[in-house]
Amino acid sequence: MSQIEVKVPDIGDFKDVPVIEVLVKPGDVIKAEDPLIVLESDKATMEVPAPASGKVGEIMVKIGDRVAEGLVILTLEAEGAPAPAPVMPAAPPPERRLEPIAVTDEIDTGKPEKPVKSGAAPLLGPRGAMADFSKLFASPAVRRLARELDIDLTQVPATGDKGRITKDDVRKFLGGGATPAATAATGAGIPEIPAIDFSKFGPIEEKPLSRIKKLSGPFLHRSWLNVPAVTQNDEADITDLEEFRKRLDDEGKKAKEPYRVSLLPFLVRASVAVLKEFPDFNSSLSPSKDALIYKKYWNIGFAADTPEGLVVPVIKDADKKGVLQIAKELGELSTKARAGKLSPAEMSGATFTISSLGGIGGTSFSPIVNAPEVAILGVVRSRMAPVWNGKEFVPRLMLPLSLSYDHRVIDGAAAARFARALAMVLEDIRRLAL
Repeated sequence: MSQIEVKVPDIGDFKDVPVIEVLVKPGDVIKAEDPLIVLESDKATMEVPAPASGKVGEIMVKIGDRVAEGLVILTLEAEGAPAPAPVMPAAPPPERRLEPIAVTDEIDTGKPEKPVKSGAAPLLGPRGAMADFSKLFASPAVRRLARELDIDLTQVPATGDKGRITKDDVRKFLGGGATPAATAATGAGIPEIPAIDFSKFGPIEEKPLSRIKKLSGPFLHRSWLNVPAVTQNDEADITDLEEFRKRLDDEGKKAKEPYRVSLLPFLVRASVAVLKEFPDFNSSLSPSKDALIYKKYWNIGFAADTPEGLVVPVIKDADKKGVLQIAKELGELSTKARAGKLSPAEMSGATFTISSLGGIGGTSFSPIVNAPEVAILGVVRSRMAPVWNGKEFVPRLMLPLSLSYDHRVIDGAAAARFARALAMVLEDIRRLAL
């Protein structure tokens, strides 16, 4: 046997190409054309084949090293005369082991964009080293796909011939074994959070989710994934409004058929006034995403807290109702919500939603847009704050407003104007119809 040095062959114009796998170890007996290491450029995954049969001697490279043409990667005790160094073509013929990976060579989720995670990097092993998949039976295309999606191939069940991991295996693992339709519905190919046996760390108790949470969860998840939401924060001086609200509430409690007047009816009525001024906020994207559907009706949903979870009853035709009528309807719908007696019709058709945490507290929050609506108003507890009136600081009751909106439809400037207009309406109750 003669000892030869196996070098990196011609790999085109690429330099400093990382080694992502070492497929052999010292003492291995290999045949000519068996893969030795795997390199990865920004366009292709390349296996460096053995120039001759023989036994592997010293290996000069490791996973993570960067190499270029001519660098010695290992020594080989070759059988017979060494074959000439192979040349790796830019576009590999079928019989070669170079397998380029096109940018579309990804999981088919039915969407035009490939599901690469933000800042995606090769899966890391101990101390930041690249994960070693050298003992696995998988093609370079599958190995690269796993690295780009941060999937540990050692956890992927193999269904291919002789234990080979296929792309379908990676697809199934990424979707938790779900069908493509189910995968798209639950996150468009986003990997599931791995299951953990928490009982290993201490006592646990498992309780099923309420029916409402089971139903609302997928809708919230869908909105979160599909709507590029931004939140605009502002505040309104409701000192005068609160004084007036208290008088109306006192009168309502003394009525023949008692009712309460909270801040929410004023928010509903004020929102309608501003939605008419800014019709984009009362619209929805068309199914083709290339047009806006403007609604000529104003139905306002409000998040109601119940023992089973949040539900969203809807005040229909809120533009045709005064504050007192809305207050009574809010009371009726809230009572039905807590009793679990809302009908589907009473929870559908909203064009804009208000989520109020005023009775609980907080300083601000980012409510999830209730798609296909394009905006939602979040409100927290009002607070007394010193406000400069031009001469001195005076105590005023300030109401924080958090407006989340679909940035595909609404620009930041429009959101800021909407929030300011809403604050101005709340600050001057003469603008509201009772």
